[in-house]
Amino acid sequence: MALDVAGVDILRANRGPLVMEVNASPGLEGIEKTTGIDIAGKMIRWIERHATTEYCLKTGG
Repeated sequence: MALDVAGVDILRANRGPLVMEVNASPGLEGIEKTTGIDIAGKMIRWIERHATTEYCLKTGG
C-alpha cells in the first residue's frame, strides 16, 4: 500500500493475530482514549523530524 502512516485493525484469534483492515486515514480517538497515549502528537513530531528536503529527496516523498 506504500503508506507512511496507516491504522491497522488487528483481532486476536486462537491461531494468532489477524489483520482486519488497513486505513490510510485512521481514526485515533478510541485508541488514544484506551491507551492514554497522544498518538496524533507522536505522528506530528515524526513528521516534523522527517519533513526535510533531504529526507523527501531520499525517499521520493
